[in-house]
Amino acid sequence: MKKDEVGHNFLARLGKTRLRPGGKKATDWLIANGDFSQDKKVLEVACNMGTTAIGLAKTYGCHIEGVDLDEAALEKAKANIVANNLQDKIHVQRANAMKLPFADNHFDIVINEAMLTMLPLQAKMKAVAEYYRVLKPGGFLLTHDVMLTTTDSEAVIAQLRDAINITVTPLSKEDWKAVFLDNGFRNVDTFSGDMTLLSPKGIIYDEGVLGAAKIIKNALKAENRDTFKKMFRTFNDPEKKLNFIAICSQK
Repeated sequence: MKKDEVGHNFLARLGKTRLRPGGKKATDWLIANGDFSQDKKVLEVACNMGTTAIGLAKTYGCHIEGVDLDEAALEKAKANIVANNLQDKIHVQRANAMKLPFADNHFDIVINEAMLTMLPLQAKMKAVAEYYRVLKPGGFLLTHDVMLTTTDSEAVIAQLRDAINITVTPLSKEDWKAVFLDNGFRNVDTFSGDMTLLSPKGIIYDEGVLGAAKIIKNALKAENRDTFKKMFRTFNDPEKKLNFIAICSQK
């Protein structure tokens, strides 16, 4: 891992396609709660390589706008969209979650996975206020993040920051709910559980047996081994201090 390479880029380089704390299981729960259909306008914030957007467009035929700040990830997303022949359904662009280039009351659904954790609390509030602004009344916000389960949060956060090379601010279940309620959302429903991003079962569930084998093979290369071990230990902490949380909120 290069000195400044952040955790999700490192895992993507190993071959991981699902870079979410609760993996496919949590994403599937969100999608089941989002009331997706062909006529829905969807915004995905932090769309990364386009994995979720492509799955949604294929399953529901809805139109999706994707935004991300990472130019390299957007280039991969564009290539993936073309490879799946979905240019008429998915459009991606570089944009900041805290200043979205869309009109008020524009989208039926906003989905944002594994990004709010990375923002300080004030920035979280700013982003969620933007999601509220661009959603139509009655629209759904679907989020997926890292959840703290301990009062000794400072030590856990320090360990997580060290493992993934980025300043993150995960919250407890109650504090996550407060972020959405304080921004005017209602019907804030949650689903949480053990972090599965790097659990052996989670990797196989998310990536399949062949995909998991490829990731482990790359992880065991000399230049990747130490970083992978550190991340593996942090995410598979036996005391389960880090969990995932998926939250469905309604405007």
